[in-house]
Amino acid sequence: MTSASSSSKQTISLEEWECKMAEVPIAKSDLNQLIMNYLIIEGYKDAAEKFSEESGLQTQVDLGSIEERMQIRYAVQSGDIRLAIERVNDLNPDLLETDARLYFRLQQQHLIELIRQGRATEALEFAQEELAPHGAEHPELLRELERTMALLAFDRQDSPVAELLEFGQRQRTANELNAALLAAHSQPREPKLPALLQLLAWTQAQLDDKARYPRINSIVNPVLEEPADKT
Repeated sequence: MTSASSSSKQTISLEEWECKMAEVPIAKSDLNQLIMNYLIIEGYKDAAEKFSEESGLQTQVDLGSIEERMQIRYAVQSGDIRLAIERVNDLNPDLLETDARLYFRLQQQHLIELIRQGRATEALEFAQEELAPHGAEHPELLRELERTMALLAFDRQDSPVAELLEFGQRQRTANELNAALLAAHSQPREPKLPALLQLLAWTQAQLDDKARYPRINSIVNPVLEEPADKT
């Protein structure tokens, strides 16, 4: 059954595929906008400035604000949450006042950093004074607080919530804060390019059942490869 299904697939050569692709109009300006969108949102300030100069693409975004966002992101990634909050308040004084969940996330991350440093007494006091009131108002946040406090009950290697102490937790907090800062300045929260790459992977997976065709097998080396021979 599999063999019959495989033999019925249409085979499209690389030459045919490239001819079809050439018929699809893609404006260079659209590609430039896609690249600039990625550079700005991911915080590549120098690359964005150079690309703007080389492509002639003008953007309404203040490229200087990228550096401020990246300093905040780096502070979170380094575990210096106090500094991150201070810089957020300098950049956008209303953000943390109006987004209780985001503020809780930052305070939660600060609690995690206290526990990481072995400052258990200070962590308990901070949780009771700063985080518990948020949990009383928002039950879903209380569950997050309880999960974080569980770090004090186990050795790291035995903890069921040990992932909170991994770098990935800092990265998630930094990404959430970065997205909120972008949204507050009427910018997209996420770059478009990763979503397009996911769409490419999904589309190829769907097409694999119907045809043998030139496909991109590696995003790192995005080259169209000849369709596999019939087996």
